[in-house]
Amino acid sequence: MGNVNKTMTEVTRKNQEFMLETQRVQLERQIHMQNEMREKMMSMQIARSRELLYWFGSFYIVAAIGMMTGFRRTRKPGTLVPLLPLSFILAYQADLAYGSKLNRIKMEAENILMFERDLVSMPMGVPTPSTIDEARERQEENKRLNKRFGL
Repeated sequence: MGNVNKTMTEVTRKNQEFMLETQRVQLERQIHMQNEMREKMMSMQIARSRELLYWFGSFYIVAAIGMMTGFRRTRKPGTLVPLLPLSFILAYQADLAYGSKLNRIKMEAENILMFERDLVSMPMGVPTPSTIDEARERQEENKRLNKRFGL
């Protein structure tokens, strides 16, 4: 009889170890998949920034030529004023698409997570299973009350 108990305990322990290992592998795969999806989304955003730079750069060149032509004809310096903000926008977009702007953004995000964690914390903390169940029960109760009163 003791031998059966010992065997059952051994089988249960091995089963628990197997389940823990399976859960660990599954969690690692989920983390890897989420990171890969994040990388793909970031690469799409960078590609989008570069495409926008091409279009905006073309617009900037055409607009600059038009403004310079207008300045030559009228000799009014006000004709060139729009070049200033357009130059800043073009420089920002070029820095984002090909410069180190993304690295600076990443470093700032890391600083926020390290030193200003309270800025990104969720209001009232992270939801727990019990708070989710409570909210679900309140929602079901509200549905029952609304049906009862014809609302």
